[in-house]
Amino acid sequence: MKNILKVCVVFLLVVTACKENTSEKKDAKNSETATKFDSFGAMISNEGTIDSKAMLDKFKSMKAGDTINVKFASKIDEVCSKKGCWMKLDLADGTQTMVRFKDYGFFMPLDAKDREVIVNGKAFVQETSVADLKHYAEDAGKSKEEIAKITKSKLEFAFEADGVLMKK
Repeated sequence: MKNILKVCVVFLLVVTACKENTSEKKDAKNSETATKFDSFGAMISNEGTIDSKAMLDKFKSMKAGDTINVKFASKIDEVCSKKGCWMKLDLADGTQTMVRFKDYGFFMPLDAKDREVIVNGKAFVQETSVADLKHYAEDAGKSKEEIAKITKSKLEFAFEADGVLMKK
């Protein structure tokens, strides 16, 4: 009986000693992401990220009211100059997407223009009113003359981010 007990104890020690520690791997991966990126909003990884050209192709295949969950990388063209509560990302060919943040829950640094980011969330196509377009132009620091030229609503590629990684 004692020998069976000893064999069982040795067996358990061998099994637990040989077991792969996945939490250490996960911590190492999170640490690697943390050293390369500043994180805003929900914690996300850079895995499964598509580029801005592929995102533009996805947007072009959508119509007003369509929504998809996606993660993509791009460059910040513009950030709200008052609070960092929105940003415009380059999609290629001079096309941009307007990014807002889920539940107004986080903001981007005001000096984030031209930084590389990865955004995770919902992409959709929407019609933006003249009033909203003027508000965004004002937030971006546009002149009164530029704001006055806004007279028509615009069909836009929009994005609601729940998490953002910005390259350090």
